[in-house]
Amino acid sequence: MTAQDLIAALDIPGNCRVDQRVPKKMLVENGAPTASDKRQINDGIEEIQWLASLKPNTIGVPEYRDDVREYLEIAVLSVASRNDAKAGRLAELVHRAIPYPVVLLLNSEQSLTPSLAHKRWAQNEAGKVVLDGGVVAVTLPGKSPASVVETTFMQAFGLGRQPQTTLYALYQGWVDTLTALQAAQVTGQFIVSTTPEKTATRRQALQECERLELEEARLAARCAKEKQLARQVELNLALKRVQAELTAAKEHL
Repeated sequence: MTAQDLIAALDIPGNCRVDQRVPKKMLVENGAPTASDKRQINDGIEEIQWLASLKPNTIGVPEYRDDVREYLEIAVLSVASRNDAKAGRLAELVHRAIPYPVVLLLNSEQSLTPSLAHKRWAQNEAGKVVLDGGVVAVTLPGKSPASVVETTFMQAFGLGRQPQTTLYALYQGWVDTLTALQAAQVTGQFIVSTTPEKTATRRQALQECERLELEEARLAARCAKEKQLARQVELNLALKRVQAELTAAKEHL
């Protein structure tokens, strides 16, 4: 799957297209709080393209306002990155730099990482927008034929397949679809959650699976190195407990 494949799958109307290059300086000034982050942007990004702007007058979906957030438009961006760039951190920096919700396609020769992140008003700074929760991102192999799961995901990712009541609901639909792809990478089945509660349960299960997989790898490595028999038995029992917990967590995906 390539960035162009996913852009085509979004099926964005022509009147939404912007197709403008965004200078890296803008991200450095607005989304890089540390010197290391500035280097990540300058060294890791080759080009930023603002592909489209989705607004009520271009897609017919009403804006959204409440005391927590204001969604007047959704931006679609494509960022070409170098192969050695840290995709997760770059995605977060781009989302932080732009004050409205973004559908971000971060792509290199080796991988494609679509990501989304809700925004809300900052509690202590009037007029400032911050991330509301973490970035939802999935890294896919680049320039390889799409798998069955990825093909199903692209069919579900189109603009017309998302809720149309408000821009917030539309964006949440994309978040749910990307979360379903995260789960599918574990289960092998792509199923979009039908309620916010099911999506929240799935997100928690994904976080638990990630934690347990790291613990499983850590215990397996310790088992392989341990020389004392009694300690090996103890570590193997702990490993089996973690594996059982991992199996249980996967059932919530």
